[in-house]
Amino acid sequence: MDKQKKENVVWHHTIVKKEDRQKLHDQKSCVLWFTGLSGSGKSTLANKVEERLYSFGVSTYLLDGDNVRHGLNRDLGFQEEDRKENIRRIGEVAKLFVDSGIIVLSAFISPYIEDRKKVRNLLEEQEFIEIYTECSLAVCEGRDPKGLYKKARDGKISGFTGISSPYEVPVNPEITVNTERMSIDCCTEKIIRYLLEKGYISIA
Repeated sequence: MDKQKKENVVWHHTIVKKEDRQKLHDQKSCVLWFTGLSGSGKSTLANKVEERLYSFGVSTYLLDGDNVRHGLNRDLGFQEEDRKENIRRIGEVAKLFVDSGIIVLSAFISPYIEDRKKVRNLLEEQEFIEIYTECSLAVCEGRDPKGLYKKARDGKISGFTGISSPYEVPVNPEITVNTERMSIDCCTEKIIRYLLEKGYISIA
């Protein structure tokens, strides 16, 4: 941020606070940050969890990697710096959703620990819930729902996570679900149970 921007851009505090919005929604807002290799089940699981939360009357919004690149991040490519900027922007959007009092689900590969940590640091303690969708590269590549691994192997996609670009496994995620060994329903239940036990949501 340049000097002029620092001097002339001031944060405006609102009368209605995050706590007021949380009370209105009767829930504790947070980010459910799904991270894992392409094909590990992030989007599928995030959609299933949101469906369950919706059935409980929980206010949510799902940010999906491909969908966001159709609009907000359509100007970004897949080079390392663009991928970092992609996650930075999503983190800022997620923060706004949390401030609105709802639970936001984010399904992005987000391969770098540093980038995920930066998003966590944007939020207050316990507002960032990292969910690692653990699945071996072999199984993810075998699924290959979008045909991306084949394109990467054929040299048609460069810098593809897991093939020609690294994926840094979460060190201490709040939740780990092994989508290779667990059914989608079991993974969903594990996440819902965590949210109930930690008081993010309640079921009448």
